[in-house]
Amino acid sequence: MSAWSRALEAAAQTPPSRNRYVDLLRAVSIGAVVIGHWIIAAPWIDDGQLRLDHMLAVEPWTQWLTLLFQVMPVFFLVGGYSNAASWDAAQRAGTPYGVWIAGRARRLIGPIVPLILAWAAMAFVFRLFGVSYEIIRVGSILALVPMWFLAVYLLVVLLVPVTRAAWKRFGIVSFWTLVVAAVCVDVLRFHDGHRPAVGWVNYLFVWVAMHQLGYLWRDGRLAGPRRALPWLIGGVIAWVALTRYGPYPISMVGVPGDEVSNTLPPDVLLLALGAAQTGLVLALEVPMRRLLDNTRVWAATVLVNGTIMTVYLWHLTVLALLVGLAKLTGGIGLHFEPGTQAWWLARIPWFVALTAGMVVLLPLVGRFERASPLPTGFQPATPRILTGAALVSAGIAYLTLGGIAAEGAIGVRGIVVGGTIVGAWLLGAIGPGKPSERRRVPA
Repeated sequence: MSAWSRALEAAAQTPPSRNRYVDLLRAVSIGAVVIGHWIIAAPWIDDGQLRLDHMLAVEPWTQWLTLLFQVMPVFFLVGGYSNAASWDAAQRAGTPYGVWIAGRARRLIGPIVPLILAWAAMAFVFRLFGVSYEIIRVGSILALVPMWFLAVYLLVVLLVPVTRAAWKRFGIVSFWTLVVAAVCVDVLRFHDGHRPAVGWVNYLFVWVAMHQLGYLWRDGRLAGPRRALPWLIGGVIAWVALTRYGPYPISMVGVPGDEVSNTLPPDVLLLALGAAQTGLVLALEVPMRRLLDNTRVWAATVLVNGTIMTVYLWHLTVLALLVGLAKLTGGIGLHFEPGTQAWWLARIPWFVALTAGMVVLLPLVGRFERASPLPTGFQPATPRILTGAALVSAGIAYLTLGGIAAEGAIGVRGIVVGGTIVGAWLLGAIGPGKPSERRRVPA
């Protein structure tokens, strides 16, 4: 059976109660990130040397494009909606917290393991053939950086019982409390100098706040343009005011060489953008849900969502491998200076090559996204879940910030790689289960 036939079959079995717009937004938001990464990456050969330039630095006008491609706030909004539905269903079914977390982690974290192992193997082989530590380090950082949000999102999922309870008791106040906390962190960060270390706390406040807006959506309090558009208008006004009178740059993605980044760590400007995006996408919900009632449109959404996490995790690996291959074959496609007319025209065949590489890779690694359900009898205790989450989040952070390469004969940060995999196992994200032993966890 073809992938399209399977998607049509799955689409036909979709219950009427499912909000299909959630799935569409998940696919669109992650897809936008992939396209954005492929655009801003500007590798080229200058005087015989490979350079890894960044279009946001090369052509400052492109920083305005980040308003379209920085859609991680939408992903956390969608996560809030989905996690609220899943956790509420788990409570009704009497599913333990540990089993619920393991079920969420199985598809979320499971696909990163083959990616990490693949890069560990490549780093080891590259070192055997004399590739320098620095090249492997930079290449692995480029390829593994998409994992960063999983470290944060996993922690947000762990907090769902707390944040959902806070929502049920305090409602929208729980969101505004987080906004105020994020503002306070920014004040401390920018007061009397630039202290980016203080801002790391906002990884929790900013992204949990966006997650809380997903609860608002789930409870039907953002339905229709009348309720959604004020969020769009308010977010736009806040964004303009903060960029005009505050210390925030325009780019919604970090720009190499800039002292201040709106994403590393996140700040209240990202929250303003998230509020505006929330208002925009939810003002369009009714007509889009009507469109998704079309079987073929919905089947296409199902098809994309079936491998969207794989595409997200591997798209920069495809880029890194394509750059390496082009360099080895005389620099095909790498002789155009970024920002020139020739460079922009070359993006067409470049994107074709990247897409082709992704199509070739998907059958090999896409199956890891379709993880088997948890085996019956798997009842992880809370300490095990928390330990696994800590190992995974810390491992992802180390690998995305410092790469997988290590100086020495082996050439791999074995302790970090091993700790991340052990953490995934503790979470139940990896590990086989026989069909007869499988348990269905509320999605």
